[in-house]
Amino acid sequence: MTSERKRDSRRARALDGAPGRHEPRLPGTGGDIGQVTRQFPTRNLRFYLTAPSPCPYLPGRRERKVFTGLEGVEALGLNDALTHAGFRRSQNIAYRPACDACDACVSARVRVEAFETSKRWRKILARNEDLSRSLRPADATEEQFWLLRRYLAARHALGGMADMTLLDYAAMVEETSVRTHIVEYRYTAPGPDKGELAAAALVDVLKDGLSLVYSYFDTREPKRSLGAFTILDHIMQARAAGFPHLYLGYWVRGSEKMDYKAEFQPLELLIAGAWTPFRKSGEGGGA
Repeated sequence: MTSERKRDSRRARALDGAPGRHEPRLPGTGGDIGQVTRQFPTRNLRFYLTAPSPCPYLPGRRERKVFTGLEGVEALGLNDALTHAGFRRSQNIAYRPACDACDACVSARVRVEAFETSKRWRKILARNEDLSRSLRPADATEEQFWLLRRYLAARHALGGMADMTLLDYAAMVEETSVRTHIVEYRYTAPGPDKGELAAAALVDVLKDGLSLVYSYFDTREPKRSLGAFTILDHIMQARAAGFPHLYLGYWVRGSEKMDYKAEFQPLELLIAGAWTPFRKSGEGGGA
């Protein structure tokens, strides 16, 4: 047996068994990638399909995901290509929804150059002028982890990441074969919070843009709108770097949790394999 076949065999056995506590977990789901039912080999890649699990966005529905590994010298190019095709990254895995009789999850990206800073966005930027920004390598810290735990407790207490440990967080941040970094935002105004971490974002650098893998923030001051601020700031970062797009992950039709993504216009949605301009009156491209 070749080393490649041995590696695939080990992975298949690991994924086919009961999920371990520290196995990679697909963001936003209650299930682990260990629940695999079938393997889909192609010429260069092997794709796997998760077993059905409750949908975290649409009550009463079941979700499945197809995924493959991001490893070796081809990981960078593969991550670029798969992100463009609607996949998302979780550690060294690229995944996308593959639900039966449901296509509500649609990949979304902002057209950076055409983005206009409206009065609403200017207010949010002004409220957060006291924050500093720093780019850091993809190294997990305890400070980041405890901010994440407070964020999850306040916003996603029943979600699949609610019981995340420091080891889980370190894996989420550090297990990567692509260009990844963390952006930290800190309070700088005089007061008890000066120097404290206000928000953080795990970000991939692609050929054609930045991809927000996961972001989290201090929820004590909702008027700051730190989630929207993080997106706005990354739009500006992408523009400054000359990138045409900021990838936001999935917009889910019918999910209030995901409505905020539609507010960052102009938005493009991946409809029937093509990136299509979003129309506020519809779901993009006449879909």
